[in-house]
Amino acid sequence: MDIYSTFVQFFQSGGVFMYPIVVVLALGVAIAVERYIYLTAARATNQRVWKQVMPLLLDGKYGQAVAITEKSKSALSRILRYGLDRADAKTRRDDVEVAMEEGLMETVPRLEKRTHYLATFANIATLLGLLGTIMGLIQAFTAVANANPSEKADMLSASISVAMNTTAFGLMAAIPLLLVYTVLQTKTTELVDSLEMASVKFLNILTERRGTPA
Repeated sequence: MDIYSTFVQFFQSGGVFMYPIVVVLALGVAIAVERYIYLTAARATNQRVWKQVMPLLLDGKYGQAVAITEKSKSALSRILRYGLDRADAKTRRDDVEVAMEEGLMETVPRLEKRTHYLATFANIATLLGLLGTIMGLIQAFTAVANANPSEKADMLSASISVAMNTTAFGLMAAIPLLLVYTVLQTKTTELVDSLEMASVKFLNILTERRGTPA
C-alpha cells in the first residue's frame, strides 16, 4: 500500500503531462501484447504446417500438400501455395522461386505490422516527459520571481523536483517500450528467416523430385 500511495503522489505531482504519457504507454502495451501473441502463434502454426507438408513433399504427394496449405491461413501456407500453384505448370525453378518471393513479400508486412509504433511511442513518451519538465520549470521560475527572497531557494528546489517527475515517468514508459520493441523485432526477423529457409528447402525438394530445369 505504501508503494501504491507513493506512486499516486508521484503521478499527481507530475502535472497534466503525466496523462498523455499514460495513454502512450497503454497504447504501446496493447500493441506489444497483441504482436507478441500473434508472432508466437504464427511461429507455432508455421512449424505445424511444415511438419505436415514436409513428408508429403518428399514423397511427391503435391496434391495433398496443396490441400493442407489451402486449409491453413498461416504465413508459410501462403508462401508454399504460391510455389505449388506455379509448380503445377512445370515451369522453371526460377519462376517458382519468383512466385514464392511474391508470397513472402505479401506476408512480411503482416508480420511487421504495428511493431514500429513501439519505437515511436517510446520517443513520444520521452519527449512528453521533457516537455512537461520544461513547462513545470517555467511555471516554477515564474512563481519564484515574486516570492519572498528567503523562501525562493526552498520553493525553487521543490518546484524543480516536481517538474522532473514527468521526465522520470516518460523514461519509465519509454525504456520498457524500447526493450519490447527489440524483442518483437528479433522474433519477427527469426520468423522471416524461417520462412526463407522453408522456401529454399521446398525449392530444393521440388527440383530433386520433379527434375525442374534451372
